[in-house]
Amino acid sequence: MLYPYLDKTPVIAEDAFVFPTAAVIGAVTLMSRVSIYFQCVVRGDMSPVFIDEDTNVQDGTVIHTDTNKPTRIGKRVTIGHAAIIHAATIEDDALIGMGAIVLDGATIGKRAFVAAGTLVPPGKTVPANTLAMGNPMKIVRTLDAETFEAMRQNNAVYLDLLKDYTESL
Repeated sequence: MLYPYLDKTPVIAEDAFVFPTAAVIGAVTLMSRVSIYFQCVVRGDMSPVFIDEDTNVQDGTVIHTDTNKPTRIGKRVTIGHAAIIHAATIEDDALIGMGAIVLDGATIGKRAFVAAGTLVPPGKTVPANTLAMGNPMKIVRTLDAETFEAMRQNNAVYLDLLKDYTESL
């Protein structure tokens, strides 16, 4: 469902898809082929949320902002089930694992992988092409071509699912 907040209304690309049980609220922009899955909440009430093309936000994820602290998510990003993204920046081709938490002012670099259950504290950066894991997060290693290819394929699976769901729901 799409909900206005005060004078702010979500802006959704024609080929983006918000599942019926998801809530997208206020100053939220969803670009081409973005998918917001079941039970997600994307709140652009305190600052804007921008999600770029070919990004999938999986079931139960919460994306929010803070006053003067927007959330920006790049192209071809995968955000796993039940993640929390709060007033953070996620750059292109990153993967956020299931149940990961990315807090205020954190930056996830291009092609970075935040493992399931990881906590990225406020203001921290996960450099491009690295794997972060733990609570609090630690940089474990540089990603190899095989890992990045698996991340790319995961995103492609969700683009296929988007097509299937838009035809069947």
